[in-house]
Amino acid sequence: MIYPSIDKLLNKVGSKYLLVNLVSERVKEMEEKRNYQLPESEYVSKKNIGRALEEVSKDLINIK
Repeated sequence: MIYPSIDKLLNKVGSKYLLVNLVSERVKEMEEKRNYQLPESEYVSKKNIGRALEEVSKDLINIK
């Protein structure tokens, strides 16, 4: 089972395309600056893409 579920994420973000763009930008930021919204021990995923999806599901990333 994938965490967080796509249904939960799409309730936060309007479309799949916006979600992909948002997460890809966040992953780039994580890789360049090593900047995380949560302590690393609180993430379920070990990869940055999963961590970015978790941040979206917890409303830590705002959409402009």
